[in-house]
Formats: sequence, C-alpha cells, structure tokens
Amino acid sequence: MDAGQAKLGRKDALQLAKQTSKIIVAKSRRVQTFDMQRDQPQEAELLKALLGPTGNLRAPVVKKGRTLLVGFNAEVYEDVL
Repeated sequence: MDAGQAKLGRKDALQLAKQTSKIIVAKSRRVQTFDMQRDQPQEAELLKALLGPTGNLRAPVVKKGRTLLVGFNAEVYEDVL
C-alpha cells in the first residue's frame, strides 16, 4: 500500500498492531521495540510511538511476517529484512 495515497490513522494503526507479535519503531537513531505477545503496551504509549505529528501512521511501514517496522533505521532494516 502506498502511504502517500492512503493515510492510516489511529484506528488503522491499532488494527495493524493487533495483527503483529513484535513492533519496532525507529525515530532517527532511537529504536523502540514492543513485544505484543508478552508485554502489551498501553494504547496511548503505542499510539505515541506509531503516529506522527499529523496523526497518521509514521512512514515507512513494513510488515514482515508478524513483525511491523515503523520509521526508518538502516541497522534495523538490515537486521530484520
């Protein structure tokens, strides 16, 4: 899906999160990992990490298996992909 064409908001971000077992959010050099199986984060904390300043899901977003990558960090992409 092209994020430029389809904006994914709060509801869509939560729906994506529920379909995964691990979420990795990269903001510049900072990387935050959420284990959705063992220690589910609070909805507010998860949305704060997933949504950008416009209220839409941050880009780029890649779903590989049950892992969701949000944002860009070259090292994380190299490890996961």
